Amino acid sequence: MSESVPSPFVDGITHHTAQVNGTVLHYVSAGSTGSPILLVHGFPETWWAFHKLIPLLASNHRVFAVDLRGFGDSSIADDTHDSSISAADLHHLIRHLDVGPVHLSAQDIAGATVFRLATAHPEDVLSLTAIEMGLAGFGLEGFADVTRGGSWHIGVLAAPGISDLLLSGRERDFLGNWAFPAMTAVAESITDTDIDEFTRTYARPGGWRGAGGLYRSMLDEGEDIIALAKSTPLTVPVLAVGASGGSFTAITMRSVSAGKLTAIQLDGVGHYVALEAPAALSKAMMHFLAETDSERQPTPTSFTESPTAM
Repeated sequence: MSESVPSPFVDGITHHTAQVNGTVLHYVSAGSTGSPILLVHGFPETWWAFHKLIPLLASNHRVFAVDLRGFGDSSIADDTHDSSISAADLHHLIRHLDVGPVHLSAQDIAGATVFRLATAHPEDVLSLTAIEMGLAGFGLEGFADVTRGGSWHIGVLAAPGISDLLLSGRERDFLGNWAFPAMTAVAESITDTDIDEFTRTYARPGGWRGAGGLYRSMLDEGEDIIALAKSTPLTVPVLAVGASGGSFTAITMRSVSAGKLTAIQLDGVGHYVALEAPAALSKAMMHFLAETDSERQPTPTSFTESPTAM
């Protein structure tokens, strides 16, 4: 069903909700033709992270962007939330949309969610575009180690109740004065309107719980992800997009993939690629998706007609 939500209006993008897997997910859609794309945000984001990218992709594709459970305008997550639940949500959403398999695209802390989806339900996934994305067991958890240059915010969000205690009423300060400026390289690419929209939903009661669940997963699931990578590595084509994180995404994806992998580096771009460089990202994705779709098309059978018997 569709519903009106108080996000800023973007021409061609419509809002919807779906009741799946015991929760309500909010998602947006655009485009009417072409192979389907499902965009999955990271932290501290929502579907809005893709609002510049969606119209570019929708010229050739049907595009969907979801608010993960506990994020944006989707239902609040509970204290048991983790990447396995998030992956199951996406599986049920793809079934609800009845458009699968999809070209899956994800960034940042959504890595384990989409990796679990692709390994548990390969029938759901045509390809994976990994943007500034890592996995526990392959180095991602190191970003929580403040003694080696990791970030303090991971521990704050992972500890139940602490984010509400420290960030409640300070959501805009945290997002606008630290989280986005700290990892943005393209000046003025993230606007006050963007910060207002992200703040709107993180400021909901329990608005940090989705992120908290995924960060707790990150700190605990390394052995599980390593085992999955060994038993069921990715076989779909993968596009690894690196920016401020250097080659980390490509190195991670090579470690968990058994299929074709393409890696690109967007120099001069920070962590929030879809907001900072939507045109460059769209160009890279469209080329990759076109190649992937063309390789899926059956090759026409050629034959020589036999002479008709007289």
